[in-house]
Amino acid sequence: MGKDKGKRRGTRHQGPVIRRHDQVQSTTTDQRLLESRGDTDWVHSDPWRVMRIQSEFVEGFGTLAKVGPGISVFGSARTPTDHPMYAAAVEVGRRLAGAGYATITGGGPGIMEAANKGALEAGGVSVGLGIELPFEDQLNRYVSLGINFRYFFVRKVMFLKYSEGFVVMPGGFGTFDELFEALTLVQTRKITRFPIVLFGSEYWAGLVQWLRQEVAGSAYINPGDLDMLQITDDIDEAVRIVTSFRENGAVPVPPVEG
Repeated sequence: MGKDKGKRRGTRHQGPVIRRHDQVQSTTTDQRLLESRGDTDWVHSDPWRVMRIQSEFVEGFGTLAKVGPGISVFGSARTPTDHPMYAAAVEVGRRLAGAGYATITGGGPGIMEAANKGALEAGGVSVGLGIELPFEDQLNRYVSLGINFRYFFVRKVMFLKYSEGFVVMPGGFGTFDELFEALTLVQTRKITRFPIVLFGSEYWAGLVQWLRQEVAGSAYINPGDLDMLQITDDIDEAVRIVTSFRENGAVPVPPVEG
């Protein structure tokens, strides 16, 4: 054992961090900052990532703060332009613009592109919140205000903070992710007034039936939790539901357990 093994080196305070014994570093934070030579791996370290995360929050908040009321539209990036759901999403974006709402999407192709297209062509605000992915490298051409994020969780905060409701059209894992994130936050009352519309009854019927029979039937959720979901095939009804709480606040919330 070396003579310095286990040697106590006192206490050093580095901002909110306390280091004692063998965790005390031989140089100060300022010294390491001003040192121009040496290893550059520090830019990939977790503390440095925190700064990147913070910068994404600041950029997102600063960009979206004055967008005004918005509704997020979710759905598959794989929906072709000649699909009926693409046409429906275009009309949803158009109707939201007509109601004075920004349309917020993930900025990709498919349903997202369609909703952005409808909003832009109707003279509304068309927002795209993109994400760094290996197979999607740019926002669709109908986005008038766009941000690309590195981190999914930062992007999720932006959807939830700047949307007053969700229109969820047929999609895959990403669509399900956003849907169940919102349901969880409403169920736990992290957000209290948030309408969620499932557009396309044929597509969503199986999922809702499973939630009712298996999940609620096994008491994993309360039966009333399903009241958070409203299913429709009517564009006017979808837009009315997600924009209605400004008039009357009538958005179902689940009962408190206990």
